[in-house]
Amino acid sequence: MTEPNFRADWSRPYRVVQWATGNVGARALRRVIEHPGMELVGCWVSNPAKVGRDAGELAGVAPVGIAATGSIDDVIALKPDCVLYMPHVNRVDEVCRILASGANIVSTRMEYQNPASLAAADRAAIEEACRKGGTSIHATGSSPGFITEAMPIVLTSIARRVDRLTISEFADTSSRNSPEMLFGPMMGFGAAPGNMNEAMLHHMKHSFSPSLNLIAEAWGMPFDDIRTRQAQGIARRDVVIPAGTARAGTVAATRTVVSCMHKGKPLIEFEAIWYISADVDTTDGEQWNFRKSGWRVLVEGDTPLEVNISYPVPDEDYAGFTPNLTAHRPVNCVPYVVAARPGFVTTLDLPQVIARLA
Repeated sequence: MTEPNFRADWSRPYRVVQWATGNVGARALRRVIEHPGMELVGCWVSNPAKVGRDAGELAGVAPVGIAATGSIDDVIALKPDCVLYMPHVNRVDEVCRILASGANIVSTRMEYQNPASLAAADRAAIEEACRKGGTSIHATGSSPGFITEAMPIVLTSIARRVDRLTISEFADTSSRNSPEMLFGPMMGFGAAPGNMNEAMLHHMKHSFSPSLNLIAEAWGMPFDDIRTRQAQGIARRDVVIPAGTARAGTVAATRTVVSCMHKGKPLIEFEAIWYISADVDTTDGEQWNFRKSGWRVLVEGDTPLEVNISYPVPDEDYAGFTPNLTAHRPVNCVPYVVAARPGFVTTLDLPQVIARLA
């Protein structure tokens, strides 16, 4: 079998189905509709109330003449080149059906960013489906994804020794009108302090360490342990935001760190500082960096680098902007994944992803 050259074939449009139309999925759907080299051929939805509605309406654009469906059989019958798989709940059985039918998958599901982290039975089933369909599957997003894989690959390409890579993520979520997300189990704002947020710790460890280990393994320095720690920022006064109120004395910020160890020392650390207020007392006694939303990437070694990324977006446009961060890279990856060899395709397998903009 010859190796793929990953060249996009723009002689015809790529036939794409959008799977799920949540916050990120709806944005990806819109970008496929607008893409000069893609043709939206179908749209799958989980909500029965959306079935039959025009995909353009779900994407916030003019009607496109494609009715949303809740049937996987309908999707398979369309024979798409690629399915953008972005559901809130991952189902390996439907992933296998899609792949075995001859449709490739690009997903935002973090389970598929590093196939080594999957349960052996799930990985084997997906690989068999890819062999049967001659298809490939790739997962990406913004975080994890772009900032944990694509950016470190570029920055360390000029290094010959890396002592530590530190990725810091800052998220001021005070303008988000998402009560369930902010005050629910995941973020835990407004909760009584003291108990660590186990849901967040589990999410951070199992979502980020497999992605980061892709890079470490490529360096020849795989992780031998993963450690997590968390501290809380306790509100000094009531914090009133569109999503609700965190009373004085409750959690208004969190700092969660995933330390990926190699030979007993942290090789890669991912730090997340998420907050609705910076006017807090920290439980670790440290002064946190409450900078605007974005990322800081620090490479320590023989070629030290520091890169700071922020979003120059007005506060009133921020909530509408953020889905772009996760939705756009999967859309841009479609041609490369369609051209890939059958099976799992990680960021290490792909060339530099270049967006076709016109």
